Amino acid sequence: MRTKADTPVTGSAVRVWDPFQRLLHWLLVVTVVVSWLTRHNPGRLHEWIGYGALAVVVSRGAWGFIGPRFARFSEFALAPTELVRYIRATRDGAPPRYLGHNPPGSWMSVVLLLMVAAICVTGWMYTTDRFWGIAWVGNTHLWLTNALIPMVALHVLGVAWSSWKHRENLVAAMVHGRKRL
Repeated sequence: MRTKADTPVTGSAVRVWDPFQRLLHWLLVVTVVVSWLTRHNPGRLHEWIGYGALAVVVSRGAWGFIGPRFARFSEFALAPTELVRYIRATRDGAPPRYLGHNPPGSWMSVVLLLMVAAICVTGWMYTTDRFWGIAWVGNTHLWLTNALIPMVALHVLGVAWSSWKHRENLVAAMVHGRKRL
């Protein structure tokens, strides 16, 4: 039985997150954490971890266009009306459950990917002769890095809230790839 051509169903669970998407997610977590931990000791390790983070973001961006159903950005609930509708339903105590990303999760995924990409690009710029020591490049890199921390915290809180509200472990789903129907 299948829900769509590329979504195999096993019993009452459906494979939502494919292995490559899950790998990219956890690699991004690791590269962001290690980059943050090495931020006061800029050097080759910090740079190479940043390049790794950028490679993950670029790969995820490509996967968002060519990957399976739930990896695709076209499946994301990005319409502002969907976000408003979801927020109103949440306020009223009945947020709808999404098999893929819900509207806030869709927006957060895109924002986090763009922020990490911008952090990586400004970090790389700062290593070039042209932009070394240019205040706006360093300040933008630092500002984005500092802004990423509360965004990641919001992401983790959103995952925890959604897991609690819909009684499903989204962290486990990002490990094994399945969610209940």
